[in-house]
Amino acid sequence: MPEPAPAAAGEQELDLTTWNRRAHFDFFRAYDNPYFNITADVDVTALHACSQAAEGPSFAVAAYYLSLRAINAIEPFAYRIRREPGDRGAVSVIRHPVVHGGSIVLRPDESFTFVYFDYETSYPAFAAGASAALAAGRRADQLGARDDRDDLVHYSVIPWVSFTSFSHARRWGTDDAVPKLVFGKHRAVGSRRLMPVSVEVHHALVDGLHVGRYFEHFQAGLDDCATWVR
Repeated sequence: MPEPAPAAAGEQELDLTTWNRRAHFDFFRAYDNPYFNITADVDVTALHACSQAAEGPSFAVAAYYLSLRAINAIEPFAYRIRREPGDRGAVSVIRHPVVHGGSIVLRPDESFTFVYFDYETSYPAFAAGASAALAAGRRADQLGARDDRDDLVHYSVIPWVSFTSFSHARRWGTDDAVPKLVFGKHRAVGSRRLMPVSVEVHHALVDGLHVGRYFEHFQAGLDDCATWVR
């Protein structure tokens, strides 16, 4: 089982005695596999057009930004499970004040590395940091995995396949509560461009309602480039 992540600045512990999802938390944590995955298309027509314009945003960087903006608007995506050392250690749930991003980057030799970028409410500020992290990742000679923090969403990008479902490699154990999102290949469907997005979450902390709200928030940002790009 991975070592517990160290406390991050500003994280808060939930009071499980008054939490309205305490019964759900206990119920799903007892499952051998408490994770569920929803895969659905998002409409990236507007973002694609915006990214093709002169001085338009990077499609990939903008997708990360809009996704993280949606993640940070929905509180359960910021919940994480913590266990005190030992097999019978006490379990708690904490809430991060901000959730950041981690993703994979393909290197010239077709291997990949992990990169990390902070969420910023301003797109230009976010784009500067994320673009630098992605560029550095392409030059990196190490894997760069960070198992020491959980204030993240783990992203993958599969730009070769418009997939309809997805599953992730996982370590044994059920306390890993970091959401895992995957962006697939966008393609033309009539006059629109659609991109598959996979969202995998821990059901002890996140329900289908919350994943549905993520897709709604994400789609709203994808549809309205003019309001956030500057």
